[in-house]
Amino acid sequence: MTLLIIIIVLALIFDYINGFHDAANAIATVVATKVLTPFQAVLWAAFFNFLAYWVFGFGVADTVAKTAHTMEINLVVILAGVIAAICWNLLTWWLGIPSSSSHTLIGGFAGAAVAHAIAVHGFSGYVDADGTTHYWYQIVSWYKAGKDGGMPSGVLIIIAFIVLAPLLGALASYLISIWLLNASRKIIGPKIFTVALMIGTVWLVSSLMVPYSAIDKPRFDSHFWSVAFDPHNIKWFLVAFIILTVSAFCLIFSSLNLHQADAALKKMQLLSSAAFSLGHGGNDSQKVMGIIAAAVAVYINTNPGVHMDSWLDVVLPNDDLGIKGVMPGWIPLACYSAIAAGTLSGGWKIVKTMGSKITKVTSFEGVAAETAGALTLYFTEHLKIPVSTTHTITGSIIGVGLTKRVSAVRWGVTVSLIWAWILTIPISALLAGLVYFILSVFIG
Repeated sequence: MTLLIIIIVLALIFDYINGFHDAANAIATVVATKVLTPFQAVLWAAFFNFLAYWVFGFGVADTVAKTAHTMEINLVVILAGVIAAICWNLLTWWLGIPSSSSHTLIGGFAGAAVAHAIAVHGFSGYVDADGTTHYWYQIVSWYKAGKDGGMPSGVLIIIAFIVLAPLLGALASYLISIWLLNASRKIIGPKIFTVALMIGTVWLVSSLMVPYSAIDKPRFDSHFWSVAFDPHNIKWFLVAFIILTVSAFCLIFSSLNLHQADAALKKMQLLSSAAFSLGHGGNDSQKVMGIIAAAVAVYINTNPGVHMDSWLDVVLPNDDLGIKGVMPGWIPLACYSAIAAGTLSGGWKIVKTMGSKITKVTSFEGVAAETAGALTLYFTEHLKIPVSTTHTITGSIIGVGLTKRVSAVRWGVTVSLIWAWILTIPISALLAGLVYFILSVFIG
């Protein structure tokens, strides 16, 4: 039990570090455009990081918890993964590199699991109780097909989104920028497009709403408030609110003078940065929830018959067996609180990289980048994919830079960031493997 408590504490410390490491993701553009002072910006971001507790479910947490097969690992594996993730996060923060905390954690967890499999079984195959032959690399859930044709999961999908997340962010921010630029012209075409988009958004979001009869645990006695505050529905309400707000601005953009347009864009940046901070909190806090849930599951597996107190009564969901997940309320509350506290601590070296070194950012670019980043995070969270908020907003900033000209993006800085992204998972995995072997000497 002592080792389990240590892992939970270290996981929350990692969540805190994640907060100040990734604070730049949400506040860099509002600081660069002087919409908010640095102190105001971190307060703003921290508030919405914590508010995500009431918005998002636990889909990403489930994906992270199943990075490695919990029946085949021990607590030392998870401890090694968390320690490696903390070390890499602190190093990249110190160097001012906006690497991915998400991929650091996934890489550390997977690397320690592989090291454990090699230490226990070697490189040759071994036969389990069912007579099936397994190999060391199969301890990690690399790929699992989606149920009923749904989105597949596994580490390979997470690795694929190292490329896809920034590309989606860049494409979305580029399209939003083009939309805004055309909306500023006194022509009828962009307004017709905007009205059509508003109608399409209302139709799509209303069709995706979960009715009261489909809600497992209604939050209120009232049908209306239960539907309105269901996490799935809140997320789609937010998507609609973001798109409809930008659309409303686009309808009046061409009638504003330069000063009025800039003032309106700065106010919209508060909305877009809040939306992104909400996505950041919802996406990144769940990863630590997943690690804590996996640690409890491993503790139960390695101590059969043990009685768990209600505060640690965690059950991982299993769609194949029809088992629904259970997570005590203090775990998500602690995770969201830790990331919000970390965001309050800043992370100014990375703010400088994100806010000025990639491309020059104005309020216009800030709104486009943050809106695109937020929508990308909501989309991937819906698919239960733990993507990097760092990669997403970096791609979004690049996308708005491309609307000016290709040379507006400082590609030397961007290439350095991409190398950091590529190396994060393998370095974290190797570091976690080394930490696992060291810990194994001292912890039986």
